[in-house]
This record gives sequence, structure tokens and C-alpha cells, in this order.
Amino acid sequence: MSLGSRIFQRENLDRYLETDKKFIKTMSALDLISLGIGAVIGTGIFILPGTVAATKAGPGIILSFIFAAVVCSTSAMCYAEFASALPVAGSAYSYGNLVFGEIIGWVLGWALILEYVLAVAAVSSAWGAYFQSFLKGFHINFPTAISGPFNPSAGTYGNVIAIIIVLLISWMLSHGMRSSVRVNNIIVFVKIGIILLFIVVGLFYVKPSNWHPFLPYGWSSSKGGVFGGAAAVFFAYLGFDAVSSSAAEVKNPKKNMPIGIIGTLIVATILYVGVSIVLTGMVSYTKLNVADPVAFALQFVNLNWVAGIISVGALAGMFTMMVTMIYSSSRLIYSIGRDGLLPQFLGKLNKHGNPGNSLLIVTIIIAIMGGFIPLDQLTNLVNIGTLIAFLFVSFGIIPLRHNKEIQNNHGYQVPGYPVFPIVSALLCLYMLTKLPTETWVASGIWFVIGLILYFSYGIRHSKINKDREV
Repeated sequence: MSLGSRIFQRENLDRYLETDKKFIKTMSALDLISLGIGAVIGTGIFILPGTVAATKAGPGIILSFIFAAVVCSTSAMCYAEFASALPVAGSAYSYGNLVFGEIIGWVLGWALILEYVLAVAAVSSAWGAYFQSFLKGFHINFPTAISGPFNPSAGTYGNVIAIIIVLLISWMLSHGMRSSVRVNNIIVFVKIGIILLFIVVGLFYVKPSNWHPFLPYGWSSSKGGVFGGAAAVFFAYLGFDAVSSSAAEVKNPKKNMPIGIIGTLIVATILYVGVSIVLTGMVSYTKLNVADPVAFALQFVNLNWVAGIISVGALAGMFTMMVTMIYSSSRLIYSIGRDGLLPQFLGKLNKHGNPGNSLLIVTIIIAIMGGFIPLDQLTNLVNIGTLIAFLFVSFGIIPLRHNKEIQNNHGYQVPGYPVFPIVSALLCLYMLTKLPTETWVASGIWFVIGLILYFSYGIRHSKINKDREV
């Protein structure tokens, strides 16, 4: 068999279903929406509506969030069809293996590893810093030496709080999804409650005059306008794709996976738009280019008690994001190990039906990165990993519909086929062109490392290649 034939061999859906049936199916549509909201709604909801309104869109930020949601919904619907048709662990990695071939699946898996690990490491570091600020409100000061990444010149040698929160979440996940989902749901409801508190209380302080002019920068201008604002807030919606990692642990995935993915986007849009309406109505958009615009607006109208509660919402937002991403990354690593492209011990499930080995490895890597490595300059790599996955999932709807092994899919299907998936893919390409050059260079290095690993290890240990040789 030629090299080209080997690397483009497609996986068998029945083998995936047989392997993944060892997972315990406990999750409902509500659990999936909670996981999705946990990933999508973080501290950004308390920051982006203000800063982007001030610098790009004015009160038109309301329309920016709606437009960004419409753009994002195209990819969400493509994910929903894949998750409904292919209820297996691994998200875009497994989809790529099934419809494009092993090499494409590997590239997508490698991109998602970058997305998940960097995202959680960066947020764990931010959670540590935010929690320290929260403690200072009670006059509790954390020792400088263990309060930040390894930087002896600044007197910091590790962010202990960041490490502890990662270990705590991983310990929780290791005890099974039933209890983990219950805890996650409670914290997500608290977070949504705090956001709704801001919206309801803030409505009483809205001055319609603050919405005039509504489009100070127009629809598109050198400042940005509504469309420029949409491009800036598009990344606020990323994270719903992590829901698809849970397909093997979902009750009735054909029905519940589309509800979970699309429901996540709908709820997130309502919350983002609600915060944008109230925030720009409480304070003139010209004053919102600050680090914490929601807290600033509340202090502006003398609601300091609500501002204190918002800080709890920010901590809750980051916590649930880490829960979803650590969970998703462990399922991703499990899937790659299941296929032999990474050491096979990573593809084993423990007696609780959890990929314990992959969760352990993911935890160690994230704890080290979040606790010791400054990540400020690497977070854009999260966006490129996500968009590459979106791109292939969108185009992948076409070969999915023509795959004879998956013709029995009677679940959700993207409307307007094939136009809608193509439009989704083109929008992803457009967003990729908006990323800075240094992001492309850094990601290029990452993908070169990934290809070296695949051709030196993965292709020789691949289960699909071994099965073909038998």
C-alpha cells in the first residue's frame, strides 16, 4: 500500500461505536447545554460588551453580537449534524478520521489539543490572579512567591492557586460524569443567575439617551463599526464545539446532541445581547474602555454591592469553562490513544467508565503550563485551532452525506444543504485571515511538530493500518 493510501485510510464507524460503548451514558440535553454554557460564557461577558462598544461599535455592539451569533450558528449546525450522525468520543478528530482519512483526523486532533490545553492553562492562570484579587477584598494577601508564573525577576515562582484549581477539577471529573455534571450544573445556574441579576437590576438605571447615536461608527468603518465589532466578539462564542466530545456519554445522542449544541448558542446569544443592551444603556459607550466595564457601570450608578457579586460570577464563569475543557481534552486524548496514534494506554477506560490515564496526562500538562508558564502571547493559538476544526467540520458535511456507512442517519441535518455548509466553511476561512501573522507562525511550528510525531510514531502504531495488514 502506498504512503498516500495509508495516511488517507478512513476509520470504521462500527469499531468506534464498539470501543466507545464502554462509556456510561448519563448525560441529558440540559446537561449538554450546561456544559456548553460553561465553556462559552466566561469572564468575557463582563468585559467584551463594554470594551468593543467603546472602541469599535458603540451601542451597535448589540447588533455585533447578533451578527456574530448568526455566523457562528452555521458551524454549530454542522457540528450538530456530525454529533447526531456519529455519536462517538473525540469530536472533530473522530469526524475527520471517519469522513476524510487518518491524516486529516490527526491534524484536527492536534489542533484541538492546542485549543483545549492552552485555553484551560490560560484561564487557570487568570482564575488564580482573579481569586487573589477577590481575597484582597477580605484583606487576605497571598505570598508573592507563589502567586504568578515562573519569573524570578518579578519574585514569582509559580501560581499555586492555578495548579490547585486544575487538580481540583480533574479530581472531580475522575469520580465520574454523573457527580461532575451535577456540580457543573449548579455553578452554571449560579453564573447565569448573577448575569440575570445584572440585567434586571441594571434595567432600572438605563437611560435611552445613552443609545444615541446607536451606530456612531456605522456598519463598517475604519474604527470597525457593527461588522468590525462582530469580528472582535466572534471568539466569545467559541467553546460550543467542546460539547460534541461528550457524544459517547449522552442518552439518545441523535436527539440530545443537536439540542445541546444549538441550545448553547441560543442561550449564550441571549445573555450576551442582554448584557450589551443594559451596559450601553447604563453608561455612555465612550466611558466603557476599561478593564472591568460591568463593574465600572455598577459603581457609576452606586451599585457597589452588585459589583461585588459580579466578581463571584467571573470566578464561576472561569471555573465552568475549565471543567468543560478539561473534560473535552481528556476525551480527545483518549480517542487518539484508542486509535493508536498516541500510546495506547491513553485509550483505556477505568472501572468507572472514565479515561483515567488521559485525564491524568492532561491534568499534569495543564497544571504545569498554567502554574509556571506565562501564556499571554499564546492565547490567539486557541482561536486558530478552533477555526481549523470548524473549517473541516463544515466542509465535512458534504462527504458525510455521501458516506454509505452512515446512510442510516435519521437525526438532525443541516438545512440548505450544500449551500449552508459551504457558506460556513467560507466564513471560517475569512475569520482565519483576520488572525495575526505571529499566530500563523507559532501554529505552523506546532503543526510541524505534530506531523513529525505522526510520521515517526502514529502511522506505525495506527490501529487502522494494523487492521488492514491482518
